[in-house]
Amino acid sequence: MANNNAKAGGKSSSKPDFATLGGIVLALGGIIGGLLLEKGKISDISQYTAAIIVLGGTFGAVLVSTPLSVAIRAAKRLGSVLFEKSLSPDALIEEIIGYATKARKNGLVSLEQEASQIADPFLRKALTLAVDGTDLQEIRKMLELEMSIIEHHGEEEAKVFEGAGGYAPTIGIIGAVMGLIQVMKNLANIEEVGHGIAVAFVATVYGVAIANIFLLPAAAKIKARNHAEMQLKELIVEGVAGIVEGLNPKLIRSKLDAYAGGHQHSAKASKAAKAPSGAPAAERA
Repeated sequence: MANNNAKAGGKSSSKPDFATLGGIVLALGGIIGGLLLEKGKISDISQYTAAIIVLGGTFGAVLVSTPLSVAIRAAKRLGSVLFEKSLSPDALIEEIIGYATKARKNGLVSLEQEASQIADPFLRKALTLAVDGTDLQEIRKMLELEMSIIEHHGEEEAKVFEGAGGYAPTIGIIGAVMGLIQVMKNLANIEEVGHGIAVAFVATVYGVAIANIFLLPAAAKIKARNHAEMQLKELIVEGVAGIVEGLNPKLIRSKLDAYAGGHQHSAKASKAAKAPSGAPAAERA
């Protein structure tokens, strides 16, 4: 059973983040809907030149202010904004308890084969270090260092989107001023002046909209994803530490309950306590 847990619990599948996609649709729908209710037209705000100015200027400014390697990482991280991994603390806790039960029964060395087959690289590394007999303090230092690096990278990637969200409105104003310059050339034709002013401010709309509908919310979503990932890694560290210390699996479960809604696991633990003492170990071993 432990081997099956290694394959099932360590993997995480991606699915569309309906909160992100729905939020973008709702925001755009509200803005465009308000425009139409005011008897405006979509063509009033569909100016490809304004889009070129805002997008080109914003991403150009991002490249100037951000190391290329960080910008590339941030672009790749965009997928985590639109898609979410189905990370299950419950499944991860059950997996760790399975390893703890087997280790307590047969010793840490009995986990060597399972450790090499774990899909999650962080859990695989943690359990492999434990099986190899690495000192617990060293295991914690190594894992916490890796967590610190991952967390720092996540913060850097979020700051790229925050920076872009700060530049976009300003670039939009630049686009508006450029449009007004063109308007000033046609002051003799009052109709052209009115139309030109309307078109000029489209760049400002694009800059503010892109910043507040996507870029800044994307930065916040990346931070939230990063925080959730760190919690799961903390769970793994505490679980593996309990295995190394030879703690009772029930005690390890109690420690890990805080990471995934303790009341659910407490109910499971109560049922396990009422069951025959040999049954859980036999099932997980």
